[in-house]
Amino acid sequence: MAQVLAKGLREHSYAVDMAGDGNAALYQTSINDYDLILLDVLLPGPDGFEVCRELRARGDATPVLMLTARATVDDRITGLDAGADDYLTKPFAFRELLARVRALLRREPQLHPGLVQLDDLVLDSASHRVSRADREIELTAKEYALLEYLARRAGQLVSRAEIAAHVWDQSFDPFSNTIEVYVNRLRKKIDEQHPVKLIHTRRGEGYILEPR
Repeated sequence: MAQVLAKGLREHSYAVDMAGDGNAALYQTSINDYDLILLDVLLPGPDGFEVCRELRARGDATPVLMLTARATVDDRITGLDAGADDYLTKPFAFRELLARVRALLRREPQLHPGLVQLDDLVLDSASHRVSRADREIELTAKEYALLEYLARRAGQLVSRAEIAAHVWDQSFDPFSNTIEVYVNRLRKKIDEQHPVKLIHTRRGEGYILEPR
């Protein structure tokens, strides 16, 4: 099930890491910075309730969406009391999972608005549509993910390491030129036909999205 969910989420522009048991989940969350955690209750080792309690005990405020086949009121209360932000019972439609993920990522409106606009560039996080000067731009899932990450940090210098961590998963090769290739693709699609350029490189440091 984890592999199916990971595949579906990646197809919708999310970078996904997987942990096979409770101890692995606690370790990975201690060394990585995540935007959201999908947490199954019936994990081997420490179960989902224990993992969630431990995350909150160490001050990790990452939104947690718990997934479980245990649908009783008491189980839902246990999950929420353990620190979960939302609770989804199996079986569920993948579309509902996506909607709940988007809702949790919008909890901080300054960081995760539904629409992101910079100059005449507009991104819609629900439909993943992008337009500039009212003209729609076709992007691949990974191109969209990279552009949205830069847009949500508009005006800030974003390093390659930060992009690798949030747009690609843990299997990303930090010595590859993949990020540069995708930035160049975005430049052609976003900036090439416009006098005001949005995507800028600071050599050796990273990238900035801002109008110049």
